[in-house]
Amino acid sequence: MATKYAPPAQQNRPAGSGGSGPIKTIRLGRIKAAVWENGSEERTFCNVKFTRTYMDEQKKFHDADTFGRDDLLALSKLADQAHTFICERQSGARSGED
Repeated sequence: MATKYAPPAQQNRPAGSGGSGPIKTIRLGRIKAAVWENGSEERTFCNVKFTRTYMDEQKKFHDADTFGRDDLLALSKLADQAHTFICERQSGARSGED
């Protein structure tokens, strides 16, 4: 069973694995950032979805997309980490094109 405040974790999906999930999930406490890769004919781009995990009265976990005052610092840190990941990924993709 998961705990309310999980330790920071990172999950990766290999590029080109064909899965429909995020390419990276970064977690800080109960806040999570999922990085999704999308493509068009011209280029590939990333979007990030932020969620907050909470437990209801029946002890079941749910995700919400609203954040309280005490969540905002963790949210900003995750946004920074997601930005760094995307920039490094795009930089690596560009250097592989040479």
